Amino acid sequence: MEKPTNFILCVCLCFFLASAENSSTKATNAFHVGVVLDLGTSVGKTGRTSISMAIEDFYAKHSNGTTRLVVHTLDSDNDAVQAASAALDLLKNREVQIIIGPQKSSQAAFVSDLGNKSQVPIVTFSATSPSLSSTRTPYLVRTTVNDSCQVNSIASIIKAYGWREVVPIYEDTDYGRGIIPYLIDALQGIDIRIPYHSMIPLSATNDEIMEELYKLKTMQTRVFIVHMTSPMGSRLFPKAKVAGMMSEGYVWIMTDGLANVMDSLDPSVIDSMQGALGVKPYVPKSRELRDFTMRWKRRFQKDNPSDQLTEPSTFGLWAYDTVWAMAMAAEKVGVGNASFEKPQNATDLTDLDTVGISMNGPKLLKAILESRFRGISGDFHLVDGQLQSSTFQIINVVGRGGRGVGFWTPQYGLSKELNQSMTKAYSTLMTDLYHAIWPGESTAVPKGWEMPVSGKKLRIGVPVRDEIREFINVERDPITNITTVSGYCIDVFEGAIQRLPYAIPHEYVPLNVQGQGSRTYTDLVYQIYLQEYDALVGDVTIRFDRSLYVDFTLPYTESGVSMIVPVKDNTNKNAWIFLRPLSMELWLGSFAFFVFTGFVIWVMEHRINKEFRGPFLHQLGTIFYFSFSTLVYAHREKVQNILSKFVVIIWLFVVLVLTSSYTASLASMLTVQQLQPTITDVQDLLKNGDYVGFNRNSFVKDLLMQLHFDESKIRAYDTPEEYVEALSKGSKNGGVAAIVHEVPYIKQFLAQHCTGYTMIGPIYKTAGFGFVFPKGSPLVPDISRGILNVTDGDDILEIEKKWFGDQNACLNQGSTISSNSLTFHSFWGLFLITGVASTCALTIFLAMFFNKNWHEMRNIDHDKSISRRLISCLKYYDKKDENSYTFRREKTNDTNSDANVNCQGITDIEASLNGDDSQNQLSISNYSDGNSSQQEEKSSSPELAGPSGEA
Repeated sequence: MEKPTNFILCVCLCFFLASAENSSTKATNAFHVGVVLDLGTSVGKTGRTSISMAIEDFYAKHSNGTTRLVVHTLDSDNDAVQAASAALDLLKNREVQIIIGPQKSSQAAFVSDLGNKSQVPIVTFSATSPSLSSTRTPYLVRTTVNDSCQVNSIASIIKAYGWREVVPIYEDTDYGRGIIPYLIDALQGIDIRIPYHSMIPLSATNDEIMEELYKLKTMQTRVFIVHMTSPMGSRLFPKAKVAGMMSEGYVWIMTDGLANVMDSLDPSVIDSMQGALGVKPYVPKSRELRDFTMRWKRRFQKDNPSDQLTEPSTFGLWAYDTVWAMAMAAEKVGVGNASFEKPQNATDLTDLDTVGISMNGPKLLKAILESRFRGISGDFHLVDGQLQSSTFQIINVVGRGGRGVGFWTPQYGLSKELNQSMTKAYSTLMTDLYHAIWPGESTAVPKGWEMPVSGKKLRIGVPVRDEIREFINVERDPITNITTVSGYCIDVFEGAIQRLPYAIPHEYVPLNVQGQGSRTYTDLVYQIYLQEYDALVGDVTIRFDRSLYVDFTLPYTESGVSMIVPVKDNTNKNAWIFLRPLSMELWLGSFAFFVFTGFVIWVMEHRINKEFRGPFLHQLGTIFYFSFSTLVYAHREKVQNILSKFVVIIWLFVVLVLTSSYTASLASMLTVQQLQPTITDVQDLLKNGDYVGFNRNSFVKDLLMQLHFDESKIRAYDTPEEYVEALSKGSKNGGVAAIVHEVPYIKQFLAQHCTGYTMIGPIYKTAGFGFVFPKGSPLVPDISRGILNVTDGDDILEIEKKWFGDQNACLNQGSTISSNSLTFHSFWGLFLITGVASTCALTIFLAMFFNKNWHEMRNIDHDKSISRRLISCLKYYDKKDENSYTFRREKTNDTNSDANVNCQGITDIEASLNGDDSQNQLSISNYSDGNSSQQEEKSSSPELAGPSGEA
């Protein structure tokens, strides 16, 4: 029994050993990967260490894998041709399935073509140039961030600090030039000007670099964007410090090409970068990253004892994640079809002809592009063949490294801290960043530009016209040949310059704008756009079409276009002038209220006031006389009703206001109104077909054409004397009816011609005069603030008085003071008050009257009805005595007779009224209502006479 048992154990042991051997053989299937790096650079060394650690970590965690990466590393030695040669060797002799690298963008451009030809994925973690396109080279995969992704973050920083001009400094390589078009687009989108591009070749000597820096130093711009690799950047910054350009007032912003490798730079280089800003992709903190960093330091020190790196750069983290993605793709695809198909028509003339096509290439490319996992650098996610990163960290070089001052994201812009639940709007505010330490250890934000100490003076053009010497006056000394420029515009400009916190060396260049063939003001403005001059100071109007290619300061004069027109003596000598103070509607309205008020007083007074009684015409006259006599407060009728007195008081107040206003208006018409303009509206000129004038050098002609003036009706003049002559002739005698000009010129004209002319308008709005500077000039906001300082105080009054004299005195003489007729609209409130008061008083009076007399009227009507019935029934009565009658009942046996129906009823009724029990007695005197007219009616009626004919 022991032998069979031992035999079984031996068989099982062999089976397990065979299975383990097969498993071991399966796990060690080689997957060849090539690596092409510049091993002499910090990025190359960092990448090599990260790749080795990534392979170890991946297979330590995935011990049951079917493949294992076998890395073949070659040095490209900082040369694009060498990189291509190394890649070709890997493809031809090693038949690698994937190539990691090359390191630089210029190298990747060569190697990517080999990848397309052999269908071998070329995966680079450090070639960031936007010129590399996955569309043109589909087998090029970048596990790094495209440089164009960071330009918006840089633009946001510049906008946050309010800088208006920047100068990019970049190396003359594919990497350096690739970002420039994207950077220009981002800066132009926020109206940032780039006055100069500084491109430094890789072959530049130290002297050539210094020469370029001194050239930059002579310019005004003090904001520089540096886009270089670490070798070139390590040469630039120490030279900038020597040139004095790392001092207060300068701004240096580094792209991620330098910001990513800050820790790998020499300490002396970092010391020369103090105060610079940088942007780099943000790597979120994690426990895995912290553990990897500690292990990486030990491994790097072991591999490179002479280097003093403190932590891996972002490129090292991307290299680590890249290897994990390659290993995962290798596991997914396997090595079952890892051969290369040799070209059928190979000539073997060059090594390129012998490169085969990888059978696994398309599957590997797809597996790599679909890789998605959480790496130590963050989410590994490829879109369009490159890594996606949406967050950039902004660092400030202080001490031995970069201090974080904020973050930038596409959704929220700038922010001090990252918060996944942020709901704020997109920000480009400086307050959303921590305070930075600037070059020269300054905490004050540089304004971004300075006047160069050794630079040339600003060449400022000034327009010269003889007819406006008050604005610009140019005089040349015949002995010294020195040109002196003065005038109102110059004084305002100099006043603004003196209020700046820095000096601006400048010189004035006279520019002629008069005579045949001379340049117009628009031509002069365009010269600023062409940078023929640094600024233009003079009587230049701010216009929209000019602002498209230059910048204007704030205006320093009044705005608008008006007309100069003659005035005429309009002293009133009309016999009916006394009717003009009130308009027709006010005359009619006043008359209506006079009549209405008189009628109300009559209604309330005629029953109790004998002065308001009499014949109809007498009472009608009383109404009119009483109302109109209130004008002189001389009515003789005395009112008695309290409501009448209330109405009279209100009406007297209205009359007082009316008469006072009438008197004042009439006095103004007879004494003050002496001058009237001949033209009051530009439409009058068009309607009458008059000629109009304008200054030959002004833009007003275009304005008149826009207002539909016929070109034949427009006449050009040059001097104020010509204006006077043309206006004195008039439109019908070879002159003009009006001169259309800008307000500052009109004020100057009226200051010299105090009488006979006035200003009408403005008829068109303009922005006034402003100083002209190139588009995006940093001088514009400072000069504008200086102008506000001058115009807000008494200085501007002194300057105006110096060049124009006392303008107010002359302008007042030429002013037109017009007294127009008073309208009903001006007094409708008064008429409303008196109308409501009179109506309410009349309503109250009538209500009281009807309430008091209602019962009395009913009794009178009843007595009148009984009297009429008695008169008709007396024939049925016999006279008993002088005052008594006896009803003859025997004559009224007919029950249907009138006497039985009507007269008997009266007897019954009157008997009860008299309190008499008798039905046959009726006292006629009891029916008397005390009204003498009714008694007279009864006694005079023939039906009341007795048999003897007595009453």
